[in-house]
Amino acid sequence: MTLRLGDLAPDFTAETTEGKINFHEYLGDGWGVLFSHPADYTPVCTTELGTVAKLKSEFDKRNVKVLALSVDGLVDHKNWINDINETQHTTVNFPLIADENRKISELYDMIHPNASEKATVRSVFVIGNDKKIKLIITYPASTGRNFDELLRVIDSLQLTAYHSVATPANWKNGEEVVILPSIKDEDIPAKFPKGHKKIKPYLRTTPQPNL
Repeated sequence: MTLRLGDLAPDFTAETTEGKINFHEYLGDGWGVLFSHPADYTPVCTTELGTVAKLKSEFDKRNVKVLALSVDGLVDHKNWINDINETQHTTVNFPLIADENRKISELYDMIHPNASEKATVRSVFVIGNDKKIKLIITYPASTGRNFDELLRVIDSLQLTAYHSVATPANWKNGEEVVILPSIKDEDIPAKFPKGHKKIKPYLRTTPQPNL
């Protein structure tokens, strides 16, 4: 199944290290990040899950729930968590999905046969509070993900979902944003009272409106 931006995120029920969950019910009215890792007891994945555990408060601030997945089982997941906690000096505080039958991996197209016929690639899906897919990123198994970048993108997604703006290259929370071309010049003062700069007719910037 090929998923695209704007598609409804497929729902599923799964066994996790924190009990059985229904994905949509688990997310509730919040946002979600679903990310896969190739296998348990692997070095890069160990650092990734430890990093996410340390950043969980940042995801919480953004009303985002995180879930990890691999095609290994619950026993391996739970034993591996002990290693993650020990080596990464943290406590894993989010669910790891057991997907031994690969149903969820196939539902989200996480297995790429030209990379591996069995293991999932490093897929990332950001799901909005409308249960629609807002972001898809795929990394090879050899490259660990940048979760600071993922938080930056979530900041952009949440900002642009509620305001008529886009974020420029390398934007970080707190910096100026771009006014959408669909907003007429004469409507800008009322919509963006903090002021704006007109660099080109199609390039107009304003201070971040939700700060």
